[in-house]
Amino acid sequence: MATPTNATQAKDRLYAQLSQSLGRMTRAIGHTADLCEQLQVDLQAMRTFAALDAAKFMTVAAELNPAENPSVMVGEGSLNGSDL
Repeated sequence: MATPTNATQAKDRLYAQLSQSLGRMTRAIGHTADLCEQLQVDLQAMRTFAALDAAKFMTVAAELNPAENPSVMVGEGSLNGSDL
């Protein structure tokens, strides 16, 4: 077998660098996918929190200002207090 030339050694070195770069990129893509999945979970939690917070706000507003909006219906009764 012939001894490796400078060109062969350079090619092998570049292939090793490429392999390492691809390995790092694979790990980075995996990490990015994990972060995207966590972001989806966090966004859903934020939607739920926002909906609950809005419901609480509307409930408190309806109880604090019952005479201002007597035509607004909550469930089967109105906000004027006659059906609560």
